[in-house]
Amino acid sequence: MIPLSVLDLVPIPAGGTPRDALRNSLELAQHVERLGYRRIWVAEHHNFPSIASAATSLVIGYLAGGTSTIRVGAGGIMLPNHSPLVIAEQFGTLAELYPGRIDLGLGRAPGTDPATVRALRRDPMAAERFPQDVQELQALLGPVLPGQQVQAIPGAGTEVPLWILGSSLFGASLAAALGLPYAFASHFAPDALHQALAVYRQNFHPSPQQAEPYTMMGVNVVAADTDAQARRLFTTMQQSFTNIQRGVRDAYPEPVDDIDSYWTPQEKIRVEHMLRYSVVGGPETVRKGLAEIVADTGVDELIVVTVTHDHAARLRSYEILAEAVRDQ
Repeated sequence: MIPLSVLDLVPIPAGGTPRDALRNSLELAQHVERLGYRRIWVAEHHNFPSIASAATSLVIGYLAGGTSTIRVGAGGIMLPNHSPLVIAEQFGTLAELYPGRIDLGLGRAPGTDPATVRALRRDPMAAERFPQDVQELQALLGPVLPGQQVQAIPGAGTEVPLWILGSSLFGASLAAALGLPYAFASHFAPDALHQALAVYRQNFHPSPQQAEPYTMMGVNVVAADTDAQARRLFTTMQQSFTNIQRGVRDAYPEPVDDIDSYWTPQEKIRVEHMLRYSVVGGPETVRKGLAEIVADTGVDELIVVTVTHDHAARLRSYEILAEAVRDQ
């Protein structure tokens, strides 16, 4: 059985509040922990009315504090927005509070729009220093060396596991060169998946953290008791991606009965392409769909994104998914 994990967008549904979203995320973390999921990650997004995980390390602490065994982490921290020292201190603190349970996935995208990048007071060229920043962060989380003047306290010696996240060959090459596990953002950027996985596997260099290549991919899953119910629930995500195409960042909308009345044919083509790695349906449809993806890609782990307007439906989706994969 392939390991399953959760990428929680901490979604804010239409009519809800960030407080609702955060409480729902804690309930989700506790739910998937009981179901046997390996990890739950949250991602750094800024200026999105639909996502409540901007203060990513705080959310991770909240989820880790309300659970006991599941790994909790960032999928990811957008490192160009921060100094490596600050991230080392934040995740070093989390590692001291929740030892053996914290993951740190790193991306080089800003996680927002250009105006918000300026509001973050970050250099737009910071992404060009991403490889150096990853190595600096890695050193700050490692053992203190003789004569080392700058230390992360907490942080030094915690050796929080790092992951490289990406949707292109750049991240794949970097993860391979540094000997780190690699997670591909195929849940919204599917184009380079197979090529990136091949580059990573072919060029992987073992490291103290990772002896062999390890890959994970993002998959959108909406599971329900029937295919028809799942397809209707999925229209929330389809509308949201359509809105992004239109330059609109509203909270996640309620599902609709006829998605074709919402988007144009051109929008449908673009959105369905972005959501190519999505499995939507009842238990058997989900089981077959995920088995096909794993057979096609050979990934070692799946990290699942499920966004529904109704929180109970999201909990139920992860329950159906766990049962379907367990029966394989």
